[in-house]
Amino acid sequence: MRYLSFRDTTGAIRAGVLDPDAPGKVHDVTDLLPPGEGSPMRRLIAAGLDIGEILGRAPVLDSGGITVTAPVPDPTKVVAAPVNYRNHQSEMQQASHIDSLGVFLKAPSSVAGPGAVVTLPYHDRRFDQEGEFAAVIGKTARHVSEVDALDHVFGYTCLLDMTMRGGEDRSVRKSFDTFTPTGPTLVSPADVPPIDELELHLWVNGALRQRADLKDLIWSLPKLIAYVSSVMTLNPGDIVTTGTPEGVGEVYDGDRIEVEVTGLDRLAVTVSNAGAVACPTLGAGHGPKPPAELTPVAERG
Repeated sequence: MRYLSFRDTTGAIRAGVLDPDAPGKVHDVTDLLPPGEGSPMRRLIAAGLDIGEILGRAPVLDSGGITVTAPVPDPTKVVAAPVNYRNHQSEMQQASHIDSLGVFLKAPSSVAGPGAVVTLPYHDRRFDQEGEFAAVIGKTARHVSEVDALDHVFGYTCLLDMTMRGGEDRSVRKSFDTFTPTGPTLVSPADVPPIDELELHLWVNGALRQRADLKDLIWSLPKLIAYVSSVMTLNPGDIVTTGTPEGVGEVYDGDRIEVEVTGLDRLAVTVSNAGAVACPTLGAGHGPKPPAELTPVAERG
């Protein structure tokens, strides 16, 4: 199944399921969901419904007539993995990777959807694109094992971890509003090939910048979820994202960024520096060192 969130004509967010037999049609299941906290998608995930059973009772809409938002517009947390590919560790000249760094949090308010405008807040700092493969948690996870970790996943989606370079804490540099685009859909694990067979691609203005095999993650998704659940409780709708491969690069006003993972729908956003001001913190020139020039894709295989 492919799930999405969208806005109706009043601006209210609703939950939908793409019709598996009729491309371009969306079943609006919002009014069939039980009451609960959060967005309709969070309620759908937490309810553990038999979606096949309710699709026949849901009104059908034309996908061309709706405005798609982030699949889960209001996760209680976004947990991210720093330096989880060895080639990215090399390009960033990092002495440590996830084994030593653990994880970090991105503000839930940084979540944006497909077609969003990523707004660069400062005109005197560098901002980079980082494409990632992300999992959305389907049921409460606390102290789960690696063996059981994927049983707690509701679905997968593409994610962009937009980043300001510098010496400030990661959770600051990566938490500006619009800095976590996700979507456009949330795809059930049963409809995605095994994770070790997945590839990630990212383009900026049509030029390929990142290409990676998910099998090259230093910490696999099950290991990552198991570790995170030993630190904090993961709730239905929370996002766990696996880290970016090499090929990060600076983005500018007017750029178009697209990221795609095997089996998932392509996420596309644009970049704007409208309203940018001078940065009030002094981290420029410190922290991880990104490559001054783009890493050629051909060298990455």
